Amino acid sequence: MNDRAVSVLENYELQVLRTWKGRGAMLCESDKGLLILKEYSGSGEKILFQDALLSSVNGQGLCPVESIVRTREGKLIAYDTDKVPYILKTYFEGRECNIRDARECVQAVKTLAYIHRASDDTALMDSGMTLTDEVCPNAAGSGFPEYKLEKEYEKHNRELRKVRKFLKEKSQKTNFEIYLQKHYDYFFELALRTAEEAERCLQMQTDGKRRKRVACHGDYQYHNILVTGSGMAVVNFEKCVVDHPMRDLYLFLRKLLEKSDWSPELGRSLVETYDRERKLTKEDYTELYFRLSYPEKFWKIVNFYFNSGKAWIPARNLEKLAKLMEQEEKKVAFLKNYKSAYGSFPF
Repeated sequence: MNDRAVSVLENYELQVLRTWKGRGAMLCESDKGLLILKEYSGSGEKILFQDALLSSVNGQGLCPVESIVRTREGKLIAYDTDKVPYILKTYFEGRECNIRDARECVQAVKTLAYIHRASDDTALMDSGMTLTDEVCPNAAGSGFPEYKLEKEYEKHNRELRKVRKFLKEKSQKTNFEIYLQKHYDYFFELALRTAEEAERCLQMQTDGKRRKRVACHGDYQYHNILVTGSGMAVVNFEKCVVDHPMRDLYLFLRKLLEKSDWSPELGRSLVETYDRERKLTKEDYTELYFRLSYPEKFWKIVNFYFNSGKAWIPARNLEKLAKLMEQEEKKVAFLKNYKSAYGSFPF
Protein backbone atom coordinates (compact mmCIF):
# COMPACT_ATOMS: atom_id res chain seq x y z
CA MET A 1 0.00 0.00 0.00
CA ASN A 2 1.24 3.47 -0.91
CA ASP A 3 0.10 7.02 -1.57
CA ARG A 4 -1.57 5.93 -4.82
CA ALA A 5 -3.73 3.52 -2.86
CA VAL A 6 -4.62 6.22 -0.33
CA SER A 7 -5.63 8.49 -3.22
CA VAL A 8 -8.21 5.87 -4.27
CA LEU A 9 -10.26 6.86 -1.22
CA GLU A 10 -10.91 10.23 -2.89
CA ASN A 11 -13.36 8.37 -5.16
CA TYR A 12 -15.71 7.79 -2.22
CA GLU A 13 -18.19 9.98 -0.39
CA LEU A 14 -16.58 9.73 3.05
CA GLN A 15 -14.32 11.51 5.49
CA VAL A 16 -11.11 9.61 6.26
CA LEU A 17 -9.94 9.97 9.87
CA ARG A 18 -6.86 7.74 9.69
CA THR A 19 -5.42 4.82 7.73
CA TRP A 20 -3.02 2.00 8.58
CA LYS A 21 -1.65 -1.10 6.87
CA GLY A 22 -3.32 -4.46 7.38
CA ARG A 23 -2.58 -7.90 5.95
CA GLY A 24 -2.24 -7.14 2.22
CA ALA A 25 -4.71 -4.28 2.55
CA MET A 26 -5.24 -0.85 4.07
CA LEU A 27 -7.62 -0.27 6.97
CA CYS A 28 -9.42 3.02 7.18
CA GLU A 29 -11.26 4.69 10.03
CA SER A 30 -13.90 6.99 8.57
CA ASP A 31 -17.14 8.78 9.32
CA LYS A 32 -18.85 5.72 7.75
CA GLY A 33 -17.16 3.33 10.19
CA LEU A 34 -14.25 0.93 9.81
CA LEU A 35 -13.39 0.14 6.16
CA ILE A 36 -10.78 -1.91 4.32
CA LEU A 37 -9.25 -1.12 0.91
CA LYS A 38 -7.87 -4.02 -1.13
CA GLU A 39 -6.54 -4.56 -4.62
CA TYR A 40 -9.03 -6.44 -6.76
CA SER A 41 -7.98 -9.10 -9.27
CA GLY A 42 -11.34 -10.55 -10.34
CA SER A 43 -13.61 -9.80 -13.26
CA GLY A 44 -16.42 -7.27 -13.60
CA GLU A 45 -18.96 -10.11 -13.58
CA LYS A 46 -17.51 -11.59 -10.43
CA ILE A 47 -17.72 -8.34 -8.44
CA LEU A 48 -21.38 -7.93 -9.45
CA PHE A 49 -22.09 -11.45 -8.24
CA GLN A 50 -20.14 -10.90 -5.01
CA ASP A 51 -22.07 -7.68 -4.32
CA ALA A 52 -25.45 -9.38 -4.94
CA LEU A 53 -24.48 -12.25 -2.63
CA LEU A 54 -23.41 -9.91 0.17
CA SER A 55 -26.56 -7.82 -0.24
CA SER A 56 -28.72 -10.95 -0.01
CA VAL A 57 -27.00 -12.24 3.15
CA ASN A 58 -27.02 -8.84 4.87
CA GLY A 59 -30.61 -8.25 3.77
CA GLN A 60 -31.85 -11.36 5.54
CA GLY A 61 -30.18 -10.33 8.78
CA LEU A 62 -29.13 -13.85 9.75
CA CYS A 63 -25.47 -12.95 10.20
CA PRO A 64 -23.34 -9.88 9.48
CA VAL A 65 -21.04 -10.02 6.48
CA GLU A 66 -18.96 -7.36 4.76
CA SER A 67 -20.45 -4.99 2.17
CA ILE A 68 -18.80 -3.39 -0.85
CA VAL A 69 -18.84 0.40 -0.73
CA ARG A 70 -19.70 2.10 -4.02
CA THR A 71 -17.86 5.13 -5.36
CA ARG A 72 -19.47 8.52 -5.84
CA GLU A 73 -20.38 7.37 -9.36
CA GLY A 74 -21.98 4.18 -8.03
CA LYS A 75 -19.14 1.89 -9.16
CA LEU A 76 -17.98 -1.18 -7.24
CA ILE A 77 -14.36 -0.83 -8.39
CA ALA A 78 -12.09 2.23 -8.12
CA TYR A 79 -8.70 2.71 -9.81
CA ASP A 80 -5.49 4.40 -8.76
CA THR A 81 -3.41 6.59 -11.08
CA ASP A 82 -1.80 3.49 -12.62
CA LYS A 83 -5.24 1.93 -13.32
CA VAL A 84 -4.79 -0.69 -10.58
CA PRO A 85 -8.29 -1.78 -9.45
CA TYR A 86 -9.38 -1.61 -5.80
CA ILE A 87 -12.49 -2.40 -3.81
CA LEU A 88 -13.50 -0.75 -0.54
CA LYS A 89 -15.43 -2.86 1.95
CA THR A 90 -16.89 -2.53 5.41
CA TYR A 91 -14.89 -4.25 8.14
CA PHE A 92 -15.42 -5.43 11.71
CA GLU A 93 -13.45 -4.95 14.88
CA GLY A 94 -12.73 -8.40 16.24
CA ARG A 95 -10.38 -11.37 16.26
CA GLU A 96 -10.13 -14.51 14.17
CA CYS A 97 -12.21 -17.53 15.15
CA ASN A 98 -10.31 -19.79 17.54
CA ILE A 99 -10.41 -23.26 15.97
CA ARG A 100 -9.30 -24.83 19.24
CA ASP A 101 -12.46 -23.57 20.95
CA ALA A 102 -15.28 -26.06 20.28
CA ARG A 103 -18.01 -23.52 21.08
CA GLU A 104 -16.64 -21.02 18.57
CA CYS A 105 -16.39 -23.76 15.94
CA VAL A 106 -20.03 -24.69 16.52
CA GLN A 107 -21.02 -21.03 16.11
CA ALA A 108 -18.92 -20.77 12.93
CA VAL A 109 -20.79 -23.74 11.43
CA LYS A 110 -24.14 -22.18 12.39
CA THR A 111 -23.02 -18.96 10.71
CA LEU A 112 -22.12 -20.89 7.55
CA ALA A 113 -25.57 -22.49 7.47
CA TYR A 114 -27.12 -18.99 7.75
CA ILE A 115 -25.04 -17.80 4.79
CA HIS A 116 -26.14 -20.77 2.67
CA ARG A 117 -29.79 -20.21 3.59
CA ALA A 118 -29.38 -16.65 2.33
CA SER A 119 -27.52 -17.58 -0.86
CA ASP A 120 -29.61 -20.19 -2.67
CA ASP A 121 -31.63 -19.31 -5.75
CA THR A 122 -34.79 -18.35 -3.84
CA ALA A 123 -32.95 -15.96 -1.52
CA LEU A 124 -30.90 -14.38 -4.30
CA MET A 125 -34.03 -13.70 -6.35
CA ASP A 126 -34.99 -11.24 -3.61
CA SER A 127 -31.78 -9.37 -4.48
CA GLY A 128 -32.84 -9.17 -8.12
CA MET A 129 -30.75 -12.07 -9.49
CA THR A 130 -30.55 -15.84 -9.61
CA LEU A 131 -27.69 -18.29 -9.98
CA THR A 132 -28.45 -18.57 -13.70
CA ASP A 133 -28.96 -14.99 -14.81
CA GLU A 134 -26.56 -12.68 -16.58
CA VAL A 135 -24.81 -11.64 -13.36
CA CYS A 136 -23.70 -15.24 -12.85
CA PRO A 137 -23.78 -16.72 -16.36
CA ASN A 138 -22.94 -20.34 -15.61
CA ALA A 139 -25.37 -21.73 -18.13
CA ALA A 140 -23.81 -19.67 -20.88
CA GLY A 141 -20.31 -20.58 -19.72
CA SER A 142 -19.08 -17.05 -20.16
CA GLY A 143 -16.31 -16.82 -17.62
CA PHE A 144 -17.77 -17.63 -14.21
CA PRO A 145 -17.81 -21.44 -14.09
CA GLU A 146 -20.05 -23.68 -12.07
CA TYR A 147 -17.80 -26.11 -10.22
CA LYS A 148 -18.35 -29.83 -10.24
CA LEU A 149 -16.66 -32.17 -7.80
CA GLU A 150 -15.77 -34.82 -10.40
CA LYS A 151 -14.16 -32.27 -12.73
CA GLU A 152 -12.04 -30.91 -9.89
CA TYR A 153 -10.83 -34.40 -8.98
CA GLU A 154 -10.21 -35.25 -12.62
CA LYS A 155 -7.81 -32.30 -12.82
CA HIS A 156 -6.10 -33.19 -9.53
CA ASN A 157 -5.63 -36.79 -10.69
CA ARG A 158 -4.02 -35.72 -13.98
CA GLU A 159 -1.53 -33.70 -11.94
CA LEU A 160 -0.87 -36.62 -9.57
CA ARG A 161 -0.29 -38.91 -12.55
CA LYS A 162 2.26 -36.48 -14.03
CA VAL A 163 4.22 -36.17 -10.77
CA ARG A 164 4.16 -39.94 -10.26
CA LYS A 165 5.79 -40.40 -13.66
CA PHE A 166 8.36 -37.69 -12.89
CA LEU A 167 9.33 -39.34 -9.60
CA LYS A 168 9.71 -42.78 -11.17
CA GLU A 169 12.01 -41.44 -13.85
CA LYS A 170 14.17 -39.30 -11.52
CA SER A 171 17.46 -41.04 -10.76
CA GLN A 172 18.78 -39.12 -7.74
CA LYS A 173 16.16 -38.48 -5.07
CA THR A 174 16.13 -36.45 -1.88
CA ASN A 175 14.90 -37.93 1.41
CA PHE A 176 11.56 -36.23 0.83
CA GLU A 177 11.23 -37.73 -2.67
CA ILE A 178 12.16 -41.22 -1.42
CA TYR A 179 9.51 -40.99 1.32
CA LEU A 180 6.97 -39.51 -1.10
CA GLN A 181 7.50 -42.26 -3.67
CA LYS A 182 7.22 -44.95 -0.98
CA HIS A 183 3.68 -43.82 -0.11
CA TYR A 184 2.65 -42.40 -3.48
CA ASP A 185 0.74 -45.37 -4.89
CA TYR A 186 -1.51 -45.68 -1.84
CA PHE A 187 -2.76 -42.10 -2.11
CA PHE A 188 -2.78 -42.09 -5.91
CA GLU A 189 -5.01 -45.18 -6.04
CA LEU A 190 -7.22 -43.70 -3.31
CA ALA A 191 -7.60 -40.50 -5.38
CA LEU A 192 -8.56 -42.44 -8.51
CA ARG A 193 -11.02 -44.66 -6.64
CA THR A 194 -12.65 -41.75 -4.80
CA ALA A 195 -13.12 -39.74 -8.01
CA GLU A 196 -14.65 -42.73 -9.80
CA GLU A 197 -17.02 -43.59 -6.94
CA ALA A 198 -18.02 -39.94 -6.47
CA GLU A 199 -19.02 -39.58 -10.11
CA ARG A 200 -21.00 -42.82 -10.13
CA CYS A 201 -22.78 -42.29 -6.82
CA LEU A 202 -23.62 -38.62 -7.24
CA GLN A 203 -25.03 -39.23 -10.73
CA MET A 204 -27.09 -42.09 -9.33
CA GLN A 205 -28.50 -39.91 -6.57
CA THR A 206 -29.35 -36.92 -8.74
CA ASP A 207 -30.55 -39.08 -11.65
CA GLY A 208 -29.08 -36.69 -14.22
CA LYS A 209 -30.79 -33.61 -12.72
CA ARG A 210 -28.95 -30.42 -11.81
CA ARG A 211 -27.36 -30.77 -8.40
CA LYS A 212 -28.08 -28.54 -5.46
CA ARG A 213 -25.95 -25.42 -5.48
CA VAL A 214 -25.64 -22.15 -3.65
CA ALA A 215 -23.35 -19.17 -3.75
CA CYS A 216 -20.50 -20.47 -1.59
CA HIS A 217 -18.06 -18.29 0.34
CA GLY A 218 -15.26 -20.24 -1.34
CA ASP A 219 -12.67 -19.76 1.42
CA TYR A 220 -14.56 -20.46 4.63
CA GLN A 221 -11.65 -20.69 7.05
CA TYR A 222 -11.03 -19.40 10.56
CA HIS A 223 -9.12 -16.29 9.43
CA ASN A 224 -12.17 -15.09 7.49
CA ILE A 225 -14.51 -15.55 10.48
CA LEU A 226 -14.27 -12.71 12.98
CA VAL A 227 -15.50 -12.83 16.57
CA THR A 228 -16.86 -9.38 17.42
CA GLY A 229 -18.56 -7.88 20.44
CA SER A 230 -21.96 -8.70 18.92
CA GLY A 231 -21.24 -12.18 17.53
CA MET A 232 -19.56 -13.59 14.46
CA ALA A 233 -19.03 -11.75 11.19
CA VAL A 234 -17.66 -13.12 7.91
CA VAL A 235 -15.30 -11.33 5.52
CA ASN A 236 -13.25 -11.89 2.34
CA PHE A 237 -15.82 -13.23 -0.13
CA GLU A 238 -13.52 -12.67 -3.13
CA LYS A 239 -13.40 -16.43 -3.82
CA CYS A 240 -17.19 -16.83 -3.78
CA VAL A 241 -18.32 -19.39 -6.32
CA VAL A 242 -21.40 -21.32 -7.36
CA ASP A 243 -20.98 -24.84 -6.03
CA HIS A 244 -22.52 -27.43 -3.74
CA PRO A 245 -22.96 -26.06 -0.18
CA MET A 246 -20.77 -28.88 1.17
CA ARG A 247 -17.77 -27.19 -0.44
CA ASP A 248 -17.69 -24.62 2.37
CA LEU A 249 -18.55 -27.04 5.18
CA TYR A 250 -15.86 -29.47 4.01
CA LEU A 251 -13.17 -26.79 3.90
CA PHE A 252 -13.93 -25.69 7.46
CA LEU A 253 -14.26 -29.28 8.74
CA ARG A 254 -11.08 -30.65 7.19
CA LYS A 255 -8.79 -28.18 8.95
CA LEU A 256 -10.44 -28.85 12.30
CA LEU A 257 -10.44 -32.62 11.88
CA GLU A 258 -6.76 -32.68 10.95
CA LYS A 259 -5.96 -30.73 14.10
CA SER A 260 -8.12 -33.04 16.26
CA ASP A 261 -6.73 -36.33 14.84
CA TRP A 262 -10.02 -36.91 13.00
CA SER A 263 -12.20 -36.94 16.09
CA PRO A 264 -15.55 -38.63 15.27
CA GLU A 265 -17.21 -36.74 18.13
CA LEU A 266 -16.11 -33.35 16.83
CA GLY A 267 -17.10 -34.21 13.26
CA ARG A 268 -20.54 -35.41 14.32
CA SER A 269 -21.11 -32.34 16.50
CA LEU A 270 -20.34 -29.92 13.67
CA VAL A 271 -22.27 -31.82 10.97
CA GLU A 272 -25.32 -32.03 13.23
CA THR A 273 -25.01 -28.34 14.11
CA TYR A 274 -25.21 -27.46 10.41
CA ASP A 275 -28.13 -29.87 9.94
CA ARG A 276 -30.14 -28.17 12.70
CA GLU A 277 -29.81 -24.78 10.97
CA ARG A 278 -30.09 -25.99 7.37
CA LYS A 279 -31.45 -29.49 6.82
CA LEU A 280 -28.97 -31.84 5.16
CA THR A 281 -30.19 -34.24 2.46
CA LYS A 282 -28.86 -37.64 1.42
CA GLU A 283 -27.10 -35.87 -1.47
CA ASP A 284 -25.44 -33.49 1.00
CA TYR A 285 -24.15 -36.33 3.17
CA THR A 286 -22.81 -38.16 0.13
CA GLU A 287 -21.13 -35.07 -1.30
CA LEU A 288 -19.49 -34.31 2.05
CA TYR A 289 -18.35 -37.92 2.40
CA PHE A 290 -16.49 -37.87 -0.91
CA ARG A 291 -14.96 -34.47 -0.26
CA LEU A 292 -13.63 -35.78 3.06
CA SER A 293 -12.48 -39.05 1.44
CA TYR A 294 -10.42 -37.55 -1.35
CA PRO A 295 -6.71 -37.20 -0.32
CA GLU A 296 -6.64 -33.45 -0.91
CA LYS A 297 -3.90 -32.80 1.66
CA PHE A 298 -1.66 -35.27 -0.22
CA TRP A 299 -2.45 -33.53 -3.51
CA LYS A 300 -1.59 -30.15 -1.96
CA ILE A 301 1.80 -31.41 -0.73
CA VAL A 302 2.57 -32.95 -4.14
CA ASN A 303 1.38 -29.87 -6.01
CA PHE A 304 3.51 -27.55 -3.86
CA TYR A 305 6.55 -29.79 -4.31
CA PHE A 306 6.20 -30.01 -8.10
CA ASN A 307 5.44 -26.35 -8.76
CA SER A 308 7.83 -24.64 -6.35
CA GLY A 309 11.14 -25.76 -7.87
CA LYS A 310 12.50 -29.12 -6.83
CA ALA A 311 16.12 -28.08 -6.19
CA TRP A 312 15.32 -27.24 -2.57
CA ILE A 313 12.48 -28.85 -0.62
CA PRO A 314 11.60 -27.36 2.79
CA ALA A 315 11.90 -29.79 5.71
CA ARG A 316 8.34 -28.76 6.60
CA ASN A 317 7.10 -30.70 3.56
CA LEU A 318 8.50 -33.94 4.91
CA GLU A 319 6.93 -33.22 8.30
CA LYS A 320 3.52 -32.61 6.66
CA LEU A 321 3.77 -35.86 4.70
CA ALA A 322 4.79 -37.83 7.80
CA LYS A 323 1.87 -36.31 9.74
CA LEU A 324 -0.49 -37.24 6.92
CA MET A 325 0.67 -40.86 7.07
CA GLU A 326 0.39 -40.88 10.85
CA GLN A 327 -3.24 -39.71 10.69
CA GLU A 328 -4.39 -41.88 7.79
CA GLU A 329 -5.62 -44.77 9.93
CA LYS A 330 -7.63 -42.35 12.08
CA LYS A 331 -9.11 -40.72 8.98
CA VAL A 332 -10.20 -44.12 7.62
CA ALA A 333 -11.84 -44.90 10.99
CA PHE A 334 -13.56 -41.47 10.93
CA LEU A 335 -15.02 -42.11 7.47
CA LYS A 336 -16.25 -45.56 8.51
CA ASN A 337 -17.95 -43.98 11.51
CA TYR A 338 -19.43 -41.26 9.27
CA LYS A 339 -20.99 -43.87 6.95
CA SER A 340 -22.42 -45.71 9.90
CA ALA A 341 -23.85 -42.56 11.51
CA TYR A 342 -25.57 -41.08 8.47
CA GLY A 343 -27.43 -44.00 6.96
CA SER A 344 -27.11 -45.94 3.77
CA PHE A 345 -25.12 -44.64 0.82
CA PRO A 346 -25.20 -45.97 -2.76
CA PHE A 347 -21.64 -47.31 -2.45
